[in-house]
Amino acid sequence: MNAVETIAKVETPSLGKLRTIAYWSVTLLLAFSIALSGIGQLMRMGGNVDLVTHIGFPLYVTSILGSWKLLGVVAIVVPGFPRLKEWAYAGLFFLMTGAAFSHAFANDYGDGGFNLILPLIYAALTIASWALRPKSRKL
Repeated sequence: MNAVETIAKVETPSLGKLRTIAYWSVTLLLAFSIALSGIGQLMRMGGNVDLVTHIGFPLYVTSILGSWKLLGVVAIVVPGFPRLKEWAYAGLFFLMTGAAFSHAFANDYGDGGFNLILPLIYAALTIASWALRPKSRKL
């Protein structure tokens, strides 16, 4: 092995390290986004009231959804509790795909399909975080 190969091996991060960086990047982006959304729903800020009532849901749904979102974020971020994490990931996925379908069935696509695209992006981030999680966060 020559010096260049030795230097390349030393400077190249391991696949496990890249996976950990990807996991935390995706998970923190997901957690931050879902937490802001949950807080907005609990406080009934911004367009949260219109988003829910426009598709025919009662306003109290914002309290339920906001609470579930914040609990899900806590579950996926804190260490331990792998079974709870599985439930939280499933819950967030169903919550986000349910939001997309609810808007689609109500013909409430938003500007440029925003009301469908954003929850589906969150669903994709949920799947990515779940798939990239380290062994210590799995059952």
